Amino acid sequence: MSGEGAGTVEVRPGRQIAWRAFGDGPPLLLINGYAPTGADWDPAFLGLLAADHRVICPDNIGLGASPIATDDTVGGVEGMTADMAALLDALAIERVALVGWSMGGFVAQSLVRAIPDRITSAGLISTHTGGPDCVNGAPEVARELVDHSGTPREQATRLISLLFPPDRAAEADERFGEIVAAARAELPARVLFMQEETLREWHGRPDPLPLSDPSIPVAVVHGSVDTVVPPGNAEVLARFHPGAQVTIVPDCAHAPMALEPDAVAAAILATTSAAA
Repeated sequence: MSGEGAGTVEVRPGRQIAWRAFGDGPPLLLINGYAPTGADWDPAFLGLLAADHRVICPDNIGLGASPIATDDTVGGVEGMTADMAALLDALAIERVALVGWSMGGFVAQSLVRAIPDRITSAGLISTHTGGPDCVNGAPEVARELVDHSGTPREQATRLISLLFPPDRAAEADERFGEIVAAARAELPARVLFMQEETLREWHGRPDPLPLSDPSIPVAVVHGSVDTVVPPGNAEVLARFHPGAQVTIVPDCAHAPMALEPDAVAAAILATTSAAA
């Protein structure tokens, strides 16, 4: 398969995943984090990746065009990992580069360990290992991330303040706040609650992650002023992914790919090139 496309596949009975694809070249699976859909990636970042890859952007279960499973569960990281592996099967993709942002990085790390023979490289953006080695952010930041109070427009402003550094958040809110608010209004609360439980479960794992396959090139990318997932997590991730290349993007918060798409894409593409 190559080129642009879209569809929905049944990854197992009662569970469907919608996807869109852009570009031509070796496949790259781009897994989004808490709350956004596959349509919400920064267009410039997506375009840079699609210049070299066929980029597949799924909607996580229960969001966007992926309906909630008939058993009304997200299934945690384990369930989403199984979804992505089954999506690769359905699209007849034998080997793939992975990129995961935030919660999507949890799923990407799990895929690296679950199906290492099918992963050519991995990009981990603004994510963490969970468990006892995780570098924690301030509790009030975590509460703000999952705060459902107020109007969708007020929720959008809070979210943007976490994704962008203070000197850029007001401008971003003025430009994108209404778009984020409209998207937020469409999100089913019960799915967000299940994703929030997924965040807590990953964060609270009692044991460290096992080491990943050292033959898989890994790029770890983090914003230098991320308060949601502090940048100290980048070095922790590198310890569990031998040989990982760490890029700290200056003056970026939790969404460095939206502020500095060139720098983040370059770090990712350097890893996919190393795997070629």
